[in-house]
Amino acid sequence: MRTFLINGTGLVPTDKWEPNCWVCLTQPNQSDKDYVTKTLGVPLSFYEDIEDIDERPRVEVEDGWCFILMRIPCKEDPDGWVPFTTIPLGIIFKDDVFVSVCFYQNELIPDFINYSRRKNIQRTDNINFVFRLLLSSSVWFLKYLKQINYRTKIAEKELENSIRNEDLQTLLKLEKCLVYFTTSLRGNDILTHRLKNLRNTKELIDPDLVEDVEIESKQALESTNINSDILSSMMDAYASLISNNLNVVMKRLTTISVVLMFPTLIASFFGMNLESGTTIFNAVFMIVVILSLVVTAAITYVFVRKSWF
Repeated sequence: MRTFLINGTGLVPTDKWEPNCWVCLTQPNQSDKDYVTKTLGVPLSFYEDIEDIDERPRVEVEDGWCFILMRIPCKEDPDGWVPFTTIPLGIIFKDDVFVSVCFYQNELIPDFINYSRRKNIQRTDNINFVFRLLLSSSVWFLKYLKQINYRTKIAEKELENSIRNEDLQTLLKLEKCLVYFTTSLRGNDILTHRLKNLRNTKELIDPDLVEDVEIESKQALESTNINSDILSSMMDAYASLISNNLNVVMKRLTTISVVLMFPTLIASFFGMNLESGTTIFNAVFMIVVILSLVVTAAITYVFVRKSWF
């Protein structure tokens, strides 16, 4: 989908391209690709790099074009493996051309556009606009972290009742989400420092905006690390709990086997096909039963005293 946005009451859409407008591509098709690469002259290599979902944040300058790639959070993994992940958002600009490309549906860009209208934010220059997108990215990381915390609490309550594989898999998926968040936030933090030190842009950068970006990015990274440590410790605790429960079950089964072994052994002795003199007594069966019960009771008493049952 191709959208042209110009300054108005915030960022408002327009029907056609105008100089210094924002060309926003979300889930672009072949027509959108031809438009930005052939009509606007965007380098094809930059466009193709954004398509790679594993591409790392970076900044490149080539033939007057500035290419910036950042990682933004996404609520649904395109492959469906985890509930939250991160995706690349590419920004390419030169002179009066400014293009953003994202190959996946996300909530950040629509929210950013609506926020610009509420706060009447204008796009005055390219580099500060990129910093605003980085700031919005950090805010959305924090929003999704709250949702991850909520899902973690739900899974934890379910595990308190009974340990099921489904709940453990939920925690594992959430832990993977936090790993993705940590990696992307570190990459965005490095990108922020590189943008801040770009030549010919230091005089244009708003220091207050950069400070806000660094603070939000640091807060999001620290929150992600804390949640990741807590979730990792929780997974280790449940793994130890499962192992302990298995040991208890095995100990009880072993104890029951030992208790049942002695009556079987006694009956086997008297049931041997040998001359034992027991045929002259009519109460041999009762003697065997009583002896087995006495030995079983004695062994059971010992195991109960040792808390093996």
